[in-house]
Amino acid sequence: MRAVLVPLEIDPVLPEAGSRPHGLAGTSMGTGWSARMLLPPAFGLALETDLQAALQQELDEIVAQMSHWDGGSLLSRYNRAPAGSWHPLPPRFFAVMDYALSVHEDSGGAYDPAAGALVNLWGFGPTGRYDQAGFYAPAGDAVAAVIARRQGRRPLLDREGRRLYQPGGAILDLSSVAKGYAVDCLAQRLEALGVRHYLVEVGGELRGAGVKADGQPWWVELEGVPDSAGATVAQSVVALHGLAVATSGDYRRYYQLSMSHHARRRASHTLDPRTGAPIDNGVASVTVLAPTCMAADALSTALTVMGAAVGLRFAEQRGLAARFLLRSDEGLREIDTPAWRALLQ
Repeated sequence: MRAVLVPLEIDPVLPEAGSRPHGLAGTSMGTGWSARMLLPPAFGLALETDLQAALQQELDEIVAQMSHWDGGSLLSRYNRAPAGSWHPLPPRFFAVMDYALSVHEDSGGAYDPAAGALVNLWGFGPTGRYDQAGFYAPAGDAVAAVIARRQGRRPLLDREGRRLYQPGGAILDLSSVAKGYAVDCLAQRLEALGVRHYLVEVGGELRGAGVKADGQPWWVELEGVPDSAGATVAQSVVALHGLAVATSGDYRRYYQLSMSHHARRRASHTLDPRTGAPIDNGVASVTVLAPTCMAADALSTALTVMGAAVGLRFAEQRGLAARFLLRSDEGLREIDTPAWRALLQ
């Protein structure tokens, strides 16, 4: 069985006669990116040649500002900055922080762009990683110490002055929002160049507009859970026509924690910033469909942390199109929101 999702609003404008298919790809943010599009007839060969560089420039700028892997990025410099310092933010960094902090507030702290110290402690940061020799999962007192240090040391965003306050020891990690924002930047750059029919992707997060050369929408198969046994969930495909999609899952980066001689628990890279520990709520993945990939990216993470009951209620109250895949003894169980079901055909 297959579930098909189609957007409620359809743009009737078809590609101009003579439009030609074009594809590009590259690497950024430790992963790959790609773009498929229809170039209008007026798009000359000179512009076509420069298009790869233009899209790569978009991604390089985001890395230079928001990468927690690049020690020279603006984010890394903020993380090392002394207590009491203010940091002017360029427009893109400001847009991401503004949105990320709004999701933090709206989710009651289930989503936190300043959880970098916890990410590093659990071995998911740029150094001292869980897959490197000598790593040990942190003890409870170490986690409690990080939580205590973070109390009262929240980054403060001056929205009018577009600057960010470093209270001392605040560690930003924007990996759960910057990649989605990068997808949006690729889409916006194409649209600024006159390309209206495209599908762009960074590391599996996607945004599409218009249609393909044959008039069909950009059909995308939604990400499943590769390590699930006995799964009975229907495969889903979505027409990314004016929509973006992102999935947060506990299967991407994780290791096993030994709880006893016979019990082991998955330590997922998705952490609950309120408890300081990896999630343990039965959520295997959450997929969100939204107009922007930045929103889909951040909200899929927030809902994963909240868990099925609280996350579903949060999503329903805000009209979010979201699907939860939950682990059970029988395999995967799927629950979704009314906004998600409204897209099903």
